[in-house]
Formats: sequence, structure tokens, C-alpha cells
Amino acid sequence: MFKLHIVQADHGDCYLIEYGEACAPRAVLVDGGPAPIYDQHLRHALEEQRERGGKLSLMVLTHIDDDHIAGLLKLMTELRHQRMAGLAETIGIEQIWHNTFSQVAGDEVEQRFAALARQVSGKRGLSPLPDETSRSVRQGDELTQHAVALRIPINAAFGPYAPITVEKAQQPTVFDNLTLRVLGPSQRMLEKLRKAWLKWLRTQEKRLQADTRDLVEAVDIDQSVPNLSSIMLLAEADGKTILLTGDGTSDQVLQGLQQANLLGIDGRLHVDILKLPHHGSQRNVKKSFLTRITADHYIISANGLHHNPDFTTLRWIVETAKAGKRAVDIYVTNATDSTRQLTLDYPSARYGYRLHIMPPEAHAMTLALAE
Repeated sequence: MFKLHIVQADHGDCYLIEYGEACAPRAVLVDGGPAPIYDQHLRHALEEQRERGGKLSLMVLTHIDDDHIAGLLKLMTELRHQRMAGLAETIGIEQIWHNTFSQVAGDEVEQRFAALARQVSGKRGLSPLPDETSRSVRQGDELTQHAVALRIPINAAFGPYAPITVEKAQQPTVFDNLTLRVLGPSQRMLEKLRKAWLKWLRTQEKRLQADTRDLVEAVDIDQSVPNLSSIMLLAEADGKTILLTGDGTSDQVLQGLQQANLLGIDGRLHVDILKLPHHGSQRNVKKSFLTRITADHYIISANGLHHNPDFTTLRWIVETAKAGKRAVDIYVTNATDSTRQLTLDYPSARYGYRLHIMPPEAHAMTLALAE
């Protein structure tokens, strides 16, 4: 058995991979969406999994961003309360994969970032550091604390205090009939991000020493560290494949596939399901990527926030599929301006695709690759 449950996550991501035997199902949870998603949708999906006799062999946080981690924090908080009260737990979790901020950016960056935050908060008139960055760091630490309290191992297969990277995960991880291959991040990308953080910190520290009130916002850094440090996975079971790309870039995905020797001699790969990077943002996908990495089913979790999914990304999917004479299915969690524009400008009858939109009342959509 091999199924992907696409949980309604609004502008975030949340996926449940189900595998094993139908009589003894197992599951991997990848991301948990923003906070409201847990009560509205994710808990329901997890309770259904538990009622079928399944539990989570693994929970993966791809990166410390609120629209991926907040729902997981609500789950972990609930589990702690249930355990303390002696109540039945929503679902069992055997292990967690999660890279903390210090693992991604390095101890030096984390310490200097914390020191800078303390200095800024103590100086009247100075703009605070971007809340999104600070919140993501705190949320990542909170997830670790919950896991320790619940005695759930973190990154057990990769070594203590080490980030999950392509280099650390040269061998795939096997759960019954499911194989998981880590495609990102790479040590090279983490080192690039660490240097970018150090450069930004030096600039801020100099400004503070000069007592200037013109702090430079960490907008580029804020986008880079969480998103570009995404854990990216290729899941395979019963001869079928799912490519989960987090919020990385298509170039990163290609590099990871190349490092894992998964590209053909022509530099291409076909998968059954491709989860589009970063909610279908055109900033994270190139048209050439959609020519080299093809799929039967394309998945985008987005509700129009930040214009995601971009119309350009949707257009590239149907154009490359038509050029390759492939009939494809596109699954989206919400109807948006871009999906409406796609159906108007690129009629499905002419371009040979099928657009599936999750019903507003649904908790999830399920794609069964193998029964």
C-alpha cells in the first residue's frame, strides 16, 4: 500500500504518507501547516490513521517556518497534555526528523543572533528584529523541547547534534515497503547560508556600535535560512515515487537528485507525484526543471496568499506536459485567482490536463498509488 493524503493546510504544507499493509498501516507525517490547521483538519486525519490501527513511524519538519511547524507544535502540546493526564494519545510518534536553527546556521550565528536581539530590544527607538525570523527560531527550539519531554528521538539515524543533509544520508532509510531518500539540504548550501548570516550580523553589529537607528531588516536572510534549508525527500514504495520538495528551489532539487545518483543519463527523472516547491511560487521553480523532472500528478498546497500558486508556474506545468504529450493531473488545496486564470487561458480540453480542487469542506485529498 502506498497513499498520499494531502491535508488542507491553507497557505502551508501538510502531508501524510501511508504505507505498509492495509491491515497494519503505517504513516509518515511531513509538516503540519499553520496553527489553525491542526484543529480544523490535521487532528481529524491523524485520528483516522489511528482508528485504522496506524501510527507515525516518522514525523518530518522540513524547515522552521510557521506555515509548516505551527500545526506540529499544537500536536506535540496536545500529546504532552494527554500523557500527563493519562489520556489516550491522538497518535503515536516513533521518531522525528528536524534541523534546528543552530544546526542549519551554526552555533556562532545562533549565539550572535540572540545577543543582537537582546541589544536591539534594549535600545529605545531601534526597530526590532523581524518577528518572523525570531518566531521561527523559537518554534524550532520548542519542537525540540516537546520531543525531549515526550522521549521521541530526533535525527537518531544521522548522529547527535548533526543536521540532516544529503551527505549524512547517503543510504536511504527503509520503513517496511517505504524507502525515503534525503535530497536536501546539502552541506554546501548550509555553509552558504551560514556565511550570509554572518555577513548580515557583522553589518548589524557595526550599526549598533555606531548607535545608528537605521538597522537593516533581515528580509533576504529571513527568506533564505528557513526555506533554502528545507529537508527534501524522495519517497518510494511498491514501484511508485513521490518527490517532496519543501520550500526549496528547483535548482536545489536537481542538485540533490544528482548527488543521490537518481537522474538518468539524460539528466531527467519521472516520478508519480511531484509536490511543487514553495507552494507553487515562480521564484522557486524554473520551466527547465519541469521539463527535466516530470510527473503524472502535480500537487500544490496554497490559498492565494503571496499570489501562490503563481499563474506562471501553473502555465509552465501544462505547457511542458503538452510539449511532452503527457496527460497530467494537477491537485490544489484551494481555488485561487491563478487556478481560475489557468482554466480560462489554458482550457483543459486543449492542453490535456485535469485540475482537481479540494472541496471546501474536506479535511484532505487522497492519492492512492498502490492499494
